[in-house]
Amino acid sequence: MSPAAIETLGLIAGACTTIAFLPQVWQVWKTRSARDISLGMYLLFVSGVAMWLGYGLLANAMPVVVANTLTLILAGAVLVMKLVFDRKALHDAD
Repeated sequence: MSPAAIETLGLIAGACTTIAFLPQVWQVWKTRSARDISLGMYLLFVSGVAMWLGYGLLANAMPVVVANTLTLILAGAVLVMKLVFDRKALHDAD
């Protein structure tokens, strides 16, 4: 397989795994609720994605950098909404 084909494969794979987060981001934003989302899972996931991004930067692996930058933004948005909306729900319950 040529280097260009390998790069294309990486970019397509990254696009698929990144785009998979869009429905979750939209659902949490639309409902203003992240009650059923695991805080622990998202903390670990965002940490792992940040490390993959670091790896991609150090290895100069553009598909890894692009995919993980976008995934970090999307998963980070879900994590932030989880924290904000859960705090608001606790405050509203008082």
